[in-house]
Amino acid sequence: MKEQIEQLLAEVKNLTCKTEKDIEDARVRLLGKKGEITKLFDEFRTIAPELKREFGQKLNVLKKEATAKIEELKANAQAAGQTADDSFDATLPGDIRDLGSRHPVSIARQQIVSIFRKFGYDVAEGPEIEDDYHVFEALNFPPNHPARDMQDTFFVSAGHPNPLLLRTHTSSVQVRAMEKMQLPIRVICPGRVFRNEAISARAHCIFHQVEGLYIDENVTFADLKQAILLFAREMFGPDTQIRMRPSYFPFTEPSAEVDVSCNICHGKGCNICKGTGWLEILGCGMVDPNVLEASGIDSKKYSGFAFGMGIERIAMLKWQVNDLRHYFENDMRFLREFSSCVEV
Repeated sequence: MKEQIEQLLAEVKNLTCKTEKDIEDARVRLLGKKGEITKLFDEFRTIAPELKREFGQKLNVLKKEATAKIEELKANAQAAGQTADDSFDATLPGDIRDLGSRHPVSIARQQIVSIFRKFGYDVAEGPEIEDDYHVFEALNFPPNHPARDMQDTFFVSAGHPNPLLLRTHTSSVQVRAMEKMQLPIRVICPGRVFRNEAISARAHCIFHQVEGLYIDENVTFADLKQAILLFAREMFGPDTQIRMRPSYFPFTEPSAEVDVSCNICHGKGCNICKGTGWLEILGCGMVDPNVLEASGIDSKKYSGFAFGMGIERIAMLKWQVNDLRHYFENDMRFLREFSSCVEV
């Protein structure tokens, strides 16, 4: 044992290590649970009592020398700026970190807003928790209209004369604009809306809309058509065509659904447009006189038009996304596809 102690003591004094990994390996080899010095302490129990004092002192000196040497080597390694990998080059550039980007719905919303700002529209916003009057009654919804049914609307407080609910469209912001703003009114109303619908590739209980409103003297359906055509060509390309089909909405009369020529097949027919060459983008119409009168506007002097579109729908058509649920799942593979999109 005496020879082993002297041999290990000499080894400790001459110990050199270049990296923190080498230092840790040396510590484990000497002082670990199965280390050489630890084994000597285990053998010390079997030594004759008259020799314990001599060998005990030598073992304690060896352990102290080994511990001090390990600490000295660690301090030297840290001072030299070395790491576990001695091939590390501190002058190399750092790791490139992924940068975040705008969500595709936010990109589409900003593009729509920017286009209508060019046409002189202001942006108006309103509360997502609304009352029945602004969501339905002021917009000429009869009391028995299906949209008032609990199957379509999330009610916050039902059973009251004017119950609270999660707005089903941003038309409620149009009502508030007509109540507060001075004529003429030219606004768009972007925002989040809620409907009690089953979630699928083409529908969701939460989505986003942009609605527009223009009220002035002598506003005609021709003005509405021109505004929609200009928007479609700004959004989908200068060769885009539109068609308007008669429809019905309680708050507009006459009303129309608007289709744009398919920007994938350019009107020739494909599986996206189901062979028709057209894709539906929005609903619109002339503001019903009852809606104007409900907000205190003289319907005999003023007229106007309104339109509304789903932002996810526009984004789906613009970027050929085939499943609405992708916008809400936060899949990084999907979101990275839009990192290079440039806003208008």
